[in-house]
Amino acid sequence: MIDDARVRVTRFDFAPGAETGWHRHAMDYVITAISECHMCLELPDGTTNLVTVPAGTAYRRDKGVEHNVINVGESPMSFVEVELK
Repeated sequence: MIDDARVRVTRFDFAPGAETGWHRHAMDYVITAISECHMCLELPDGTTNLVTVPAGTAYRRDKGVEHNVINVGESPMSFVEVELK
């Protein structure tokens, strides 16, 4: 959506069961949920966290986060990620 000298803004849409694949965030970032997001976060130490992010809410994380995110809901989930360069 935007990729300039200061930010990268990307919309993600995941069907039920779809996943991001393992990745490490190279920048601090903010996620804003467009739809209610029922996520399973797989972490490098083998643990998993089930998280529901309500539509219209946001959260931030520091660079270095490594995980795989899976849509464990019965509906598609959509969110916008803003990476801070």
